[in-house]
Amino acid sequence: MSAISTKPNPLDLDLAGCESLVIALGFKAFHGRNLFKWLHKHGVVDFDAMTDLPKTLRTALLDTAEIRLPRILQTHPSADGTIKWVMELTDGQRVETVFIPEGKRSTICVSSQVGCALECAFCATARQGFNRNLNVSEIIGQVWHAARQLDASPTNVVMMGMGEPLANFEAAVTAMDIMQDDLAYMLAKHRVTLSTSGIVPNIYRLREVSDVSLAVSLHAPTDALRDELVPINRKYPLAELMPACKHYVAGDKRRKITWEYVMLDGINDSLAQAKQLIRLLEGIPSKVNLIPFNPFTGSDFGTSPPERVEAFRERLARSGIFTMTRKTRGDEIAAACGQLVGRVEDRTGRLGRVRIETHSRVSVR
Repeated sequence: MSAISTKPNPLDLDLAGCESLVIALGFKAFHGRNLFKWLHKHGVVDFDAMTDLPKTLRTALLDTAEIRLPRILQTHPSADGTIKWVMELTDGQRVETVFIPEGKRSTICVSSQVGCALECAFCATARQGFNRNLNVSEIIGQVWHAARQLDASPTNVVMMGMGEPLANFEAAVTAMDIMQDDLAYMLAKHRVTLSTSGIVPNIYRLREVSDVSLAVSLHAPTDALRDELVPINRKYPLAELMPACKHYVAGDKRRKITWEYVMLDGINDSLAQAKQLIRLLEGIPSKVNLIPFNPFTGSDFGTSPPERVEAFRERLARSGIFTMTRKTRGDEIAAACGQLVGRVEDRTGRLGRVRIETHSRVSVR
């Protein structure tokens, strides 16, 4: 592999960053706006093709900067229209990005890290360990490629791919700002969703700097169960997580927290647990997504039967909580929730010590 360039990458910069880049080269801020628009709205990554930039600026950019994108290594289409792309980064690491069509809607599920360090018991990504954070260009580069492949910007982006976005806070926030910029992908705040397992301090930070929608990987209505399924709960238990989420949507009656709840057979799917969940969510504007578990090699969990999922959904809905059962999409290409497993080097040693026995240790009722 050739040496990785150390030149600044304009795709790592938001609009203000592009303006600062060209000002530092002796040009006007509006040239930075044009550069930003060429990169994202038009998808042009050749400085010489940016025809409304002065020739002297294009020469200066060629000398001092370099546009670097992930490259699409593999494309896996599904019969239901879902597409999974495996993207290779400049250092040879790989991440996965998923396109999910739904009528006139098109959602891109974007990764924020190579692997994940949070060890959620039911997640395939967690089984591979953690390598590193993605930089801004590697996050927004996934959206850039999707827009080029689909010949249109997506209508929705969800930061629900590989990794925990709030553990890569600055890069994730900058990338989401670019997604929303009118000179880039023009996504409204409710069209960009960040999903977190519950890093409480960064939920408060996110409220201060961003207005994207928030989804929380909950998966259990009690600390005892969530400690096993989502180990970050041991550091930030429900008594801290729930007030942070309530604060995030305070002051906007139209906003809700989306709670992601993977349905695990005999683990978290009883009517008694549905009632516990209702009590837990009391006073928080909420939408619950029930997600049928997607089995993967080495998993010790089973998928809740459809009739039990429906009973759980009906009990929540009867209490007034808007509840949906998510369709399983892209199963045959391992593109569904919790299945993204881009190839990484396991530097944590987790693959040798995964707690396969979690299923038998969890109290199910």
